[in-house]
Amino acid sequence: MEPLILLLQGWWWAAPAAAGVGAASYMGLTTGRRRARRLELDAARHEESQAYRALVAARAQVRVAQADVLAARSRTTGMVPLEAKRALQAARNAEKSAAYALRASRARVKASYTQYRAASTAEPLPIERLHTAQDAVNARWLSYETDVDKALAYPQLTDSRHPATVAFLHAQREAQWLRPTAGRRIAPEEYVRYRDAVAAMDAALTEAERQAGVPGTSPAPQGGVAGVLGSVADMIDAAIPVIEGLRSAVVLPRRFTPKPPDSAPR
Repeated sequence: MEPLILLLQGWWWAAPAAAGVGAASYMGLTTGRRRARRLELDAARHEESQAYRALVAARAQVRVAQADVLAARSRTTGMVPLEAKRALQAARNAEKSAAYALRASRARVKASYTQYRAASTAEPLPIERLHTAQDAVNARWLSYETDVDKALAYPQLTDSRHPATVAFLHAQREAQWLRPTAGRRIAPEEYVRYRDAVAAMDAALTEAERQAGVPGTSPAPQGGVAGVLGSVADMIDAAIPVIEGLRSAVVLPRRFTPKPPDSAPR
């Protein structure tokens, strides 16, 4: 009995310490999984913050351009140089674009938050979905390398001298370079850069397929001035309802004052 008592007296601290280490490890794993699940939301908030800074900078540039116009008017007794007017108009256009971008980023934050709250723990993580998307684009391109029929039908997709193929290879290399390694903590800005690189890679392959005439892609524009004018007319017709919708939905007041990025409820 005495050896057992001596053993308990010497190692009484081991059980609480082991329990504490186990709890800390579980908490770290749980926090890491939660952080990984909300990576897309954190990236959307990062983009909102960047858009807010861009709008503040654009508004400051408008004030600078207005000051330049007033200074030029005072020097030339009411006549404003054309360059100053153009600079002011360009600054106002940039401010309007930045305001639209901020509103779009805020809508993206709300959508990402809703998606985060609705997602289950069994669904793939945001970074895993990006990995899957990148691998799918790579597999799509490799099919033109490994499938003899495709290689013969669309040789320019495997020709590293063709401009569209070169653009895809550059985008592919950039996406692979930005691909995070497994098990590493990813910052929101890293996720945004990698996500944009994967999207650019997909778009580059789609454009290369379009130029090669792969079925299922949009046809190449017709040659000549008539074809160019027809394409422009089609784009204008398609853009009219979008512009009208934007005008009715997100018309900004003349004195629009941006508010700092909101923090969605956690």
